[in-house]
Amino acid sequence: MSEMINTADFDVTTPEDELTVDGLCRDLLMQFYNLLLEEGVPPGQASAFAGSADYYLRDYLVSIRRKNLFQHEEGMIRQFAGNWYIVSTLEPNVNELAKHLEGIREFYRYLSRRELIGTKVLENVEQECSDLAYYDNRIESFWDISGDGYLSWEKECSLKI
Repeated sequence: MSEMINTADFDVTTPEDELTVDGLCRDLLMQFYNLLLEEGVPPGQASAFAGSADYYLRDYLVSIRRKNLFQHEEGMIRQFAGNWYIVSTLEPNVNELAKHLEGIREFYRYLSRRELIGTKVLENVEQECSDLAYYDNRIESFWDISGDGYLSWEKECSLKI
């Protein structure tokens, strides 16, 4: 398929690592995008999938959380979709979020096909990407926050774990 990947190269411990991993993620996302095209996915859809995976990986997982994408932990996508996306987006909405989650799911399916993640990780990703009712409720409850209600809203799906 393509060259072997050393998943430890995706560890982020220093600012220099973050730049290196950002580039490695970009390269991996291009491989993902090119494979989608080879499989007959229309260019616009392939671009949307890769763009959404990019948003999750580079803007959130690497830059904000400083996590190795191959060391997936349960709840990482839930924290992204149920908290970070909502507070980091000017007009968060479940339709846009659903498109991001679809791209993230497709990217992790790609990683699974390359045997870079296990079945259990993929099952967790699939489940967390499918919980649109929960994320819709989180968005609605975010808009309903008043007074000092943010702390209890944030605590329900905290980034502080």
